[in-house]
Amino acid sequence: MTNTLTDDLGFSSDSGPEKVRRAHRLGTLLAAGRSWFRAWRRTRPFWGALWLIVAGAWIIYWMSFDIGIALTGGWSYSAGYVMGGSLIMFGLVTWLAPHYKSLSGIVAFLIALGAFPTANLGGFVLGSVLGIIGGSMIWSWGEKKPRPSDRVSGG
Repeated sequence: MTNTLTDDLGFSSDSGPEKVRRAHRLGTLLAAGRSWFRAWRRTRPFWGALWLIVAGAWIIYWMSFDIGIALTGGWSYSAGYVMGGSLIMFGLVTWLAPHYKSLSGIVAFLIALGAFPTANLGGFVLGSVLGIIGGSMIWSWGEKKPRPSDRVSGG
């Protein structure tokens, strides 16, 4: 006799072949998605761009002005939104178009330096530091070389 409450909630104790097939399909799908993400991540400076996006979001977060005041108040009110938004934009450009990595890394580095005097000390220093680290990681990134064990040996 089966318990109808557990069957209705999906917690049945039987391990039928359909449940096993469903779990196997889900595992296969997750493994394929993970391998795709890993291959995508290895073809671009992923971590540097992530640091840029976090730095830009941090700088924007610590701007204590309403967006309406920032739009009408001049540069001193809108600098954090401009600097933080451009760091986020350069992080996304690096993810989507990695062949611009030199340009976006150098410009993001300079924007992070410029955010320090203009945008609440660059998000109280942390935003500028993360932006400098991210821009440096992007600019210095190079594609992975094959390991010696991966190379075909001429025998």
